[in-house]
Amino acid sequence: MSNSKSLVEFPISKEYVCLNHAGVGPPSPSCVEAAQKFFGDHSRGMHSFEDLELIADNCRSRFAELIGSDQGEVAFVRNTSHGLSIVAAGLNWEEDDRIMVATSLEYPSNVYPWLDLEKRGIAKLDIVDTPDGILDKKSVEATIQGKTKLLTVSSANYATGDVADLQALGDLCKDHGILFCVDGIQTVGVLPTDVKRMGIHFLSADSHKWMLGIMGIGCLYVDSTIVEQVHPPLLGWRSTTNRWDFDVPFFELLKDSGRFEEGSLPYPLIAGFSQSLQMINEIGITKIESKVSELLELLAQNLSKLGCTVGPDPSIRKHILTFKHDSLDTEWLLEKLTESKIIVSMRRGRIRVSPHFYNTESDMLTLFERVRSLLAD
Repeated sequence: MSNSKSLVEFPISKEYVCLNHAGVGPPSPSCVEAAQKFFGDHSRGMHSFEDLELIADNCRSRFAELIGSDQGEVAFVRNTSHGLSIVAAGLNWEEDDRIMVATSLEYPSNVYPWLDLEKRGIAKLDIVDTPDGILDKKSVEATIQGKTKLLTVSSANYATGDVADLQALGDLCKDHGILFCVDGIQTVGVLPTDVKRMGIHFLSADSHKWMLGIMGIGCLYVDSTIVEQVHPPLLGWRSTTNRWDFDVPFFELLKDSGRFEEGSLPYPLIAGFSQSLQMINEIGITKIESKVSELLELLAQNLSKLGCTVGPDPSIRKHILTFKHDSLDTEWLLEKLTESKIIVSMRRGRIRVSPHFYNTESDMLTLFERVRSLLAD
């Protein structure tokens, strides 16, 4: 996408260097306008049930296209935590079932639902050992036991940017008959995801990071081959096959992921989310990945020249870069960058940088020059 088009889509770039898509990304005007249009149309009574369902179906279809699934395998959720909690609370756990999770690496959303199961005696938790701070296949394989039912991982580490080898982990789970659950919020929208090829059974991600949507809406993917193993923790009129007959109670759960949508949907948010997904799919996820990788390589080279410690290792660095300098207090550096209208974040004592496709080489150089000037002061 050209720079002029980027400014049209992302006017934030006129005033800020926005490099925090691993935190909260700005929705494009096309996303915001779609939500606003919904409110305007709805206030005039222009939406029928058919209109509403078409908005939802289009969004499900676009998310399914992005992750390589079928539309019927996608349900709307409020956020990533909501989707993971549906899986944790609804899966058909049996006595002595075990869950594998690297608690030292995961964001709380992918820890607390599983810890709760152990606390309530529903399943047992096995902590994957990660002495080097990286989740690898060997460590996971060493954790497998006879009653291991599920492995849950993040597609990328929220703090370091390390990208998990989902293909290798999916193959491992397939070999051992283990369900594979992924917190995908740190890669969906910036790195290619193919849930079928990777052997992923569950994936949850909301839209406000790399998918450039709005807070409060996301999607949960549940593989059609195991969807009936997950009982919806919440139930309502949308959960059933008789969803449009309000007069005759007939309780039969849907056979697809629609069973997890218990009631009325947040259609304005879905309308905006759908536009973000359309934009991402039209640009192409491989082009987005390539652009972001190139930007970070440029930044890494320049920061290294200043004596910064840059991570993660180039072999696993794709869309997030972290750095620190021994001469600069990281909190102070974050404050100075923020004052300079450079939007980044700090995680585990390092500055985290996460650009998207609309960012430019000029953005990377602006950040580099500001760090250099602070070192020179």
